[in-house]
Amino acid sequence: MRVSVNYFYESTAFRLTNKTVVSSWIKTIISKEKKKAGSICIIFCSDNVLLNINKKFLKRNNYTDVISFDYSEDHIVSGDIYLSTERVAENAIKNKVTFYKELYRIIAHGVLHLTGYSDSTKAEKLVMKAKENIYIKHIYR
Repeated sequence: MRVSVNYFYESTAFRLTNKTVVSSWIKTIISKEKKKAGSICIIFCSDNVLLNINKKFLKRNNYTDVISFDYSEDHIVSGDIYLSTERVAENAIKNKVTFYKELYRIIAHGVLHLTGYSDSTKAEKLVMKAKENIYIKHIYR
């Protein structure tokens, strides 16, 4: 399987400028989780695009910042991660962090879902948050 991280944009003016750095960082997260990277697609989109995906596939009628579709097999991490750039911007303001710090947190969150983490319970959310915080530090090195 070919290892790749690809970026797509749907109904958003946002464009990621440091794709090489982010791709390497994503592969590092996967490696540190004792998995192998496969094909990862990061799709930056609007609130409405992600809301429609949320309704159609998860039967939820609310805005969210990230939805991951996991296609991983045999410890090879593959999948699609949809990110609402509007939610990222709003969360950054709410959390008093930069847009990019929040974006990296959401990307890490999506990648962690692909490596097998869940955030259904309070305990799982705490584990994911701790992992996000660890991995965000790696991108700034």
